Amino acid sequence: MTPDPTAAAFFDVDNTIMVGASIFHFAKGLAARNFFSWRDLARFTGRQLRLRLSGESHSHMHRSRDSALAFVAGKKVDEVVALGEEIYDQEMADKIWPGTLALARLHRDAGQRVWLVTATPVELATIIARRLELTGALGTVAESEDGVYTGRLVGEVLHRQAKAATVRALAEREGLDLDRCSAYSDSINDLPMLSLVGRAVAVNPDSALRAEAKRRGWEIRDFRTGRKAARIGVPAAVGLGAATGAVVAGAAARRAYGRGELPRLGELRWPYRQTERR
Repeated sequence: MTPDPTAAAFFDVDNTIMVGASIFHFAKGLAARNFFSWRDLARFTGRQLRLRLSGESHSHMHRSRDSALAFVAGKKVDEVVALGEEIYDQEMADKIWPGTLALARLHRDAGQRVWLVTATPVELATIIARRLELTGALGTVAESEDGVYTGRLVGEVLHRQAKAATVRALAEREGLDLDRCSAYSDSINDLPMLSLVGRAVAVNPDSALRAEAKRRGWEIRDFRTGRKAARIGVPAAVGLGAATGAVVAGAAARRAYGRGELPRLGELRWPYRQTERR
């Protein structure tokens, strides 16, 4: 496919391209490998629960991510990355939403760059992007000195306005036309990023984002139930391996185009809007 140098797609990770919180799956894998204690994991889980119940305020998000990164303080970056690759392959690959991955690969196959944009640490986000054969990842940066994590953050947590600002900076650096770009997310917190682009898609949306998407006429894709997922022939179950699920989803999506249920990316007119089908 001929590269499309001015168009790209930006995907949130947690609950958009992956079931649940990627950093929690990672922390659980580290605890299982005695990287830190299960008591530490329990404390982290409690903070994550409070984060969700509090509506992911910026201050709570920063404290939660900062405490999560504190788990790796004093550890070698190479060691953590190697464990991250192992944990992804063994415990996270089957948590990828096949439907969302199929959408990401449609952009890639159309010659567009596809970026993950997430508050999770950039090393983990990069592993996910590489395993899914996407362009790359933008994530929260953990400070390191001489190849060892300090447990502190560099700059802001990639959340809300910071996520949008990072996407805008990437677009300027890479010569992207944001009106020709797409963004996908499950959360109302990503409204700044979704509002930047010509095509915004709510994926597995929370109630606030669903309402906002309907108000703005944005496309909605929900892979959590068979009712909506069946419309593009994507299995709702995530028990399939990510690679197998993606092949099935991609083939089903192509069949759906023949039924007129999804536009081909090459046929999109920018900016593009589509409301949820009922």
